[in-house]
Amino acid sequence: QVQLVESGGGLVQTGGSLRLSCAASGRTFSNYPMGWFRQAPRKEREFVAAITWNGDNTYYGNSVKGRFTISRDNAKNTVYLQMNSLKPEDTAVYYCATRRSYFGPILAASDYDYWGQGTQVTVSS
Repeated sequence: QVQLVESGGGLVQTGGSLRLSCAASGRTFSNYPMGWFRQAPRKEREFVAAITWNGDNTYYGNSVKGRFTISRDNAKNTVYLQMNSLKPEDTAVYYCATRRSYFGPILAASDYDYWGQGTQVTVSS
């Protein structure tokens, strides 16, 4: 059973930084891509970032490019999301996710099969 547990959310002022972590268990972490998504109240789940199994390729949503960085440590079974220059519009519940198979698209929520419970990020103005 794949389990994903996010941590690191909280309240931060505009312009501040946070680093989210997602610890994975239940299978060989290093074989699979990972993604981060977010969902604000009354909005659809939005793609934030994704990373391939070995970390060689990363992808970002337009709204976070240049401010957020996704990375992974396969030895620790953990994926990270470093968030800098935070804005009030970044306020959302942030979810990490992974897919059942090794290959395939990784830019949409429908591409993923397993999800964490989410961690709240609130950016005050």
